[in-house]
Amino acid sequence: MKMKTLVPLALALAAVGASAQDTLKKVADSGKITLAYRESSVPFSYLAGPGKPVGMMVEISEAIAAEVKKATNKPNIEIAWQAVTSQNRIPLLTNGTIDLECGSTTNNTARGKDVAFAINHFYTGTKLLVKKNSGVKDFADLKGKTVATTAGTTNFQVLRKYNQDKNLDMNIITGKDHDDSKLLVESGRAVAFGMDDILLYGLKANDKNPADWDVVGEALQVEPYACMLRKDDPQFKQLVDRVIGGMMKSGEFEKLYAKWFTSPIPPKNQNLQVPMAPELKKNLTDLSDKPAT
Repeated sequence: MKMKTLVPLALALAAVGASAQDTLKKVADSGKITLAYRESSVPFSYLAGPGKPVGMMVEISEAIAAEVKKATNKPNIEIAWQAVTSQNRIPLLTNGTIDLECGSTTNNTARGKDVAFAINHFYTGTKLLVKKNSGVKDFADLKGKTVATTAGTTNFQVLRKYNQDKNLDMNIITGKDHDDSKLLVESGRAVAFGMDDILLYGLKANDKNPADWDVVGEALQVEPYACMLRKDDPQFKQLVDRVIGGMMKSGEFEKLYAKWFTSPIPPKNQNLQVPMAPELKKNLTDLSDKPAT
């Protein structure tokens, strides 16, 4: 019986050690920084074809890696990329597999118990991606119907609470990533995909027939996105915030936003046409990392 308790204890101690690790020392000692990317979080972090990911937060991740090279005085540090999903991004960060995750992760108090967040870089709300001929215009139209969302996201919790509060009797099913969730609607297994509005606009823009889709509904809530890093590592958080805050102060962040949100983007040169939200404009000066509750 004692042997069975030793393994979980060892794993628990290893996890604590990884989460409290000095990231800059870890990177300097190993000669490598591992950056996370998402495969379908358009336009933050996604694959536009085989090979390296693209997106606004991919560029910001690269800027952070460049600053790490300066801070450690090691210009030859290798930059490695690791794909993550909504479900595994936090475990892979806390166990040391990845060192930084910048994409479409909501900064909230629940996640703040396990990880730390940098300055908020976007604000979004849950809406619905539907086929144009679905007849669904808002959440009330989902009564008694099957709705998809992505496993491991805050949207699942938001939809479940809304379903209970409004007695809609929805059947909520999950995909492993955003492309998978969209496929549930495309194949007729669900009538709508509930997710952060900006990600839905990106999925629609990259579809082979964008005109077949609509993003509908009043946003259920407004939540911030932020880069995610390990807890109890103030030196690395200071560096990440310095890079993002510096870009916001200099105007470089606004240029990046225009490149990815209001200009044609790969792979199909679609323009998302999503102007900067008032909350984000305000945070260009506030530089807040305040979480959603």
